[in-house]
Amino acid sequence: MQKGKIINDPVFGFISIPGGTLMSIVDHPLMQRLRHIKQVGLASIVYPGAQHTRFQHSLGAYYLMSEAVRSLSQKGIFIFDSEAEAVMAAILMHDIGHGPYSHVLEHTLIEGISHEDVSLMMMEQINSEMNGNLNLALSIFKNQYPKRFLHQLISSQLDMDRLDYLRRDSFFTGVTEGNIGSARIIKMLNVVDDRLVVESKGIYSIENYLTSRRLMYWQVYLHKTTVATEKMLVNLLLRAKQLMLGGKELFATPSLKYFLTHHVDAAFFHAHPEALQHYGQLDDTDIHCSIKEWTKSDDKVLALLANNVVCRRPFKVEVHDQPVPQERIEEIERQLMAATGVSSDEVHHLYKVTTISKDMYDVNDDHITILYKDGTMRDIAEASEILNVALLSKKIRKYYLCYHRI
Repeated sequence: MQKGKIINDPVFGFISIPGGTLMSIVDHPLMQRLRHIKQVGLASIVYPGAQHTRFQHSLGAYYLMSEAVRSLSQKGIFIFDSEAEAVMAAILMHDIGHGPYSHVLEHTLIEGISHEDVSLMMMEQINSEMNGNLNLALSIFKNQYPKRFLHQLISSQLDMDRLDYLRRDSFFTGVTEGNIGSARIIKMLNVVDDRLVVESKGIYSIENYLTSRRLMYWQVYLHKTTVATEKMLVNLLLRAKQLMLGGKELFATPSLKYFLTHHVDAAFFHAHPEALQHYGQLDDTDIHCSIKEWTKSDDKVLALLANNVVCRRPFKVEVHDQPVPQERIEEIERQLMAATGVSSDEVHHLYKVTTISKDMYDVNDDHITILYKDGTMRDIAEASEILNVALLSKKIRKYYLCYHRI
């Protein structure tokens, strides 16, 4: 049996992982791969301190899950040891299918399959290697287990995933507004009718959590420079794929080359077992070392975009309150062609029009329910004194025009 370990985490301190199943998951190559994938993708372009990884985040989410299980058990919510181990195994592996640079791969090299889908496939592979020891963890992860509140701890408006990444990303970016009281929120969790609720004493922590989440999205995850750099990387990978599918030889690591030379959608992914093997070999390093070589390419568009990424020259961004007028797009095309000499057939690689939208709290989604001492319950949108339902559920939409700096 695998020996347990104690890991020193900069956010939560010492995290203890017992030997056996949980330690075997941590040591698995697919889990160790997450050490080489940044947690916040390209946000480090704006916040240089944000070098933390999906592996660190997974360990942090595991720690919070262990705290949540302990807190609920102390309140008389009966959780079997097997259930506790299973829900902690599930949260450890919840991000195992993430590709390099956050969600970039899902929009370029593969289509119609999300990192959640890949995570499940990888979890099933590990379960097979462990002779079915993760059957219960998979059942909870897929929300097929009778105790639904265990799944909510993994995926809901107040899951351990969100509680860790907000706290951790705030810590490493230095955006202090995102620092939430995760320990307080966990202590205030309870279960009523198989649903997670928050005791009324924790309402201020929830208000802070929702506000911090909104600030982190617009200041970090959806920062205009982060978005612009991501769109530039998407365009670069699409150009490389177009060239390689057309027969041009480009340097790429073997696993990256596999996705650059095949049209990979959900059906292809499921029909070709090697696709998952190649995906499991991909991390940020594959993308970065390939891009460095592409800076010397004789293809003008590829070299231009690659140099932009390597030398940190992100696309310029115009933020519009309304959809970007077609006239403005055509004007940008003309300026780009004049400045770079790129043809009208290829100029679309040098800009991107995109819509970004995010709400703070979806009242139609999984609710955050406040439990009062008299047993009554109200949704946070009704219970909060400072956050009204209109503000909470308002979907903010911005229109971005990102283009190569002229």
